[in-house]
Amino acid sequence: MIQCQDCEHFHRDEQGRISFTCDPFTNVREPQCLLKWQLIKINQMVDAYQATLGYYQKLAPMQDKLFKAMERELDDMDEAEKWKYNEEDEEEDKDKDEGEEEDKPMW
Repeated sequence: MIQCQDCEHFHRDEQGRISFTCDPFTNVREPQCLLKWQLIKINQMVDAYQATLGYYQKLAPMQDKLFKAMERELDDMDEAEKWKYNEEDEEEDKDKDEGEEEDKPMW
């Protein structure tokens, strides 16, 4: 089996990072190359996922503050609109609803 560092598709840059120019659909030299290529792609996917999680962790405190601010605004809006509703009207509506439920047939 040929080692990756001996392959013409293997490249290492000045910082020591490894890159491959092989394409699994056109120029695979050995069957093990496919397995290695799959591992490389899985590692890239995991790195991208971890970067996304890190970004979400940075956003979490802002989201919490935003949700709390929105809840306060909604509560303030509800409080501001309470004057429109009279408690007696609410009790009458409840009585009507209860009366309608008793008169309804069971089928």
